[in-house]
Amino acid sequence: MKIPINVPNLDKKEIAAIIPILKEGSLTSSARYGGKNVREFEKLAASFVKSKYAVAVNSGTAALQAALYALDLGAGDEVLVPSFTFIATANAIVSTGAKPVFVDIFAENYTMDTKDLEKKITKKTKAIIPVHIYGNVSFIDRILEISKKHNLRVIEDSAQSLGSKLKGRHTGTFSDLGCYSMYPGKVMTSGEGGFIVTNNKKLREKLLMIRNHGMVQGYDSKIFGLNFRLPEISAAIAKIQIKKLPKFLEIRRKNATQLSQLISDFKVKIPKERKNERVNWYLYTISTSKRNKILSKLRSKGIEASPYYSRPVHKTPYYKNKIKLPITDWAASHVLSLPIHPKVSSKTIEFIAKSLREILNE
Repeated sequence: MKIPINVPNLDKKEIAAIIPILKEGSLTSSARYGGKNVREFEKLAASFVKSKYAVAVNSGTAALQAALYALDLGAGDEVLVPSFTFIATANAIVSTGAKPVFVDIFAENYTMDTKDLEKKITKKTKAIIPVHIYGNVSFIDRILEISKKHNLRVIEDSAQSLGSKLKGRHTGTFSDLGCYSMYPGKVMTSGEGGFIVTNNKKLREKLLMIRNHGMVQGYDSKIFGLNFRLPEISAAIAKIQIKKLPKFLEIRRKNATQLSQLISDFKVKIPKERKNERVNWYLYTISTSKRNKILSKLRSKGIEASPYYSRPVHKTPYYKNKIKLPITDWAASHVLSLPIHPKVSSKTIEFIAKSLREILNE
């Protein structure tokens, strides 16, 4: 038996939603506001996170790219970003011609270290991209204070934190733009897909053009854009998934609570919510000096635990950056995420905890 770290949760409702689209042949739309399903999904997404606008795109990476283009970031600009994240965050910056400047993280919850952030601001710095990693909320209040002090824009990478909140407010809604992913491993999926939220009408109008080759009507490209359009099939799946999302999050929380109770006395660091924080439990991540041994043994038992991220971005062959990020390096060798997604049963949680106990006692 294999217990995957994350898996899409689909049923007959998603299948039923895409059949009419296939029969009609209306697979996508290059209209300014997108196809029927795209428009309907955007309303649901904006309502869920309590934002004025949502703009659907075809991936979380595209969401970040579009957000950077919307803020006119490009060659000569520096964007501050954690290295402890999926590489898409940095790649989106590079795709605009701007330069990612890597910032260390807090050991507490693996999000951007605000002291290191402020140290790395230069005259070339134009924006900050905090990453709400594993569903943990960045210290966004302090980040916004710093951004205001230095006149910097903020784009929230909320790819992993859809449904996470701080003081009752959703991640992605604290700043100029919030970017989400709907990749199959996320808390909800549309196959491939993503969306951007904003309360700024001008930014929304700009994003609509950017996702559609800069066009408003026909071949009238007014600004630079690409094909970031979300297909109608993906949007139809997303419409069903976002309605199911509250239930998905409820089960993740239940599983996380059970696992924390079962392993609370183990010699590992377990994840905890900060005051006024409500995590979506996208990834239940422990840290331990015995990470590699535990990982190997768990996988031998069919538990597909995973180390996100054993190689931080600045150490990938493409970036090869010699910058010193001590907590990032520590986390890369200590973190391990365990399965708690909605398809994991209470009995399976008990099995994971039992297996972990046996490994630690060896």
